[in-house]
Amino acid sequence: MRIAVDVMGGDHGPSVIVEGALRALQAEKRISTLFLVGHKDSIHGSIPSGLHDHRLKVVHAGEVLGMEEKPAAAVRRKRDSSIVRAVELVRAGEADAVISPGNTGGIFAAATFKLGRIEGVHRGAIAAVIPNAESEFVLVDAGANIECKPEHLAQFAVMGSIYSREVLRRPNPRVGVLSIGTEDNKGNSLTLEAFRLCKALNINFVGNVEGHDLFENKVEVVVCDGFVGNIVLKTCESLAMAMFGMFKHELRASLRRQLGAYLIQYAFRAIKRRLDPEVAGGAPLLGFVGAVTKAHASARERMITNAIRVTCLNLQHRVNEVIRQEIALANEKIAALTKNVPATVINES
Repeated sequence: MRIAVDVMGGDHGPSVIVEGALRALQAEKRISTLFLVGHKDSIHGSIPSGLHDHRLKVVHAGEVLGMEEKPAAAVRRKRDSSIVRAVELVRAGEADAVISPGNTGGIFAAATFKLGRIEGVHRGAIAAVIPNAESEFVLVDAGANIECKPEHLAQFAVMGSIYSREVLRRPNPRVGVLSIGTEDNKGNSLTLEAFRLCKALNINFVGNVEGHDLFENKVEVVVCDGFVGNIVLKTCESLAMAMFGMFKHELRASLRRQLGAYLIQYAFRAIKRRLDPEVAGGAPLLGFVGAVTKAHASARERMITNAIRVTCLNLQHRVNEVIRQEIALANEKIAALTKNVPATVINES
């Protein structure tokens, strides 16, 4: 497995990304080549002087794609940026996967323009893995596609189901469309038509799900457009942080509460580990040629290590090949279902 890591896009500087990547290199014997892409002086300065590993390669990139830049324009203009150079390694066949903690839109744009989508896939999508009480669920799309058609959501359902099954090892993942009610006739034109399409596909489709169903272990894959998905993702992240902040404040309010906190500290630590975003490593961008993983901008060493670990699982289980095969079958059913539907209905969303 050949992995390219953009070391310049994180909030904490290249040294943190490099250290996380080196830890993964030591742990993952399946990695044959690890490319560290960025300013060569920064990278060499972050590598321990005594480390000599023939699998490690440094690729110089003189520019950085900033968080505030417009993604598509920046990708075209900054051809020597670290994310573009990393993606080009995949396009050239020198690497199998790319990982970056940088600008999400920039990564998505680079994957779109430089790699292209898997045959049959209409839109790439971000799949966020979110923990719930017993396990986790995949939220797709988590922010890439603000406006979607029903066919896109149907493909998201297929790709999310594949990722849950192949990488997260859920044997028959349940798939639901996020809507405002569980009844078949609830939702807007987008979700109603997506419901109809998903019901006909070869996935374990359970129908509509509401927001309060997400953490009750009712589904393993939640499908929505990127506008809704990004709101859900950011709300979940901020709510988890707020809840822990409130717990800490209340448990320190009196000596009695501090004693209680001491007695249940291990339970709180276990919950914190379950909610720790560093465990997931990052969010895969599904539907593109090559494996693409977006790590959080604030990623520390452990998150980068886990991002590489999860990406290796993606490659090991040949997720892209499975997507190509199953999307082809899904497209046949979608085409049959939509050919007699008036265009105004399909495009209303």
